[in-house]
Amino acid sequence: VRLVESGGGFVQPGGSLRLSCEVSGLTLRMTPMNWVRQAAGKGIEWVTRIGTYSKTYYADSVKGRFTISRDDAQSTLYLQMNSLETEDTAMYFCTNWKVRYCTLGRCFGTPDRASGDWGQGTQVTVSS
Repeated sequence: VRLVESGGGFVQPGGSLRLSCEVSGLTLRMTPMNWVRQAAGKGIEWVTRIGTYSKTYYADSVKGRFTISRDDAQSTLYLQMNSLETEDTAMYFCTNWKVRYCTLGRCFGTPDRASGDWGQGTQVTVSS
């Protein structure tokens, strides 16, 4: 399995970015996928998930601002990020790490780099 993120960069508060994750070695439409992030000096935070039937879940901190989607034909996962805030600054990873459980629109569990497949990450910096 290979996951390759791209699309990160520097953006001012209020701006937008779209991250991509090219997936190979697995069937994307049959694999629940997540975006997670890690800010400097902090633990890994789960951000959003898309299930096998395209059901989506979001962390409260990004709900209404971020949108996860995928293109099964292109085997690519996306994260559209709008209204970016300085608190969104982090390295963003796509991963098929298994969450503990999902309910009421969000998922729970602490992302573990030793579990599942992970990309190398793409840096997002939000600053004025």
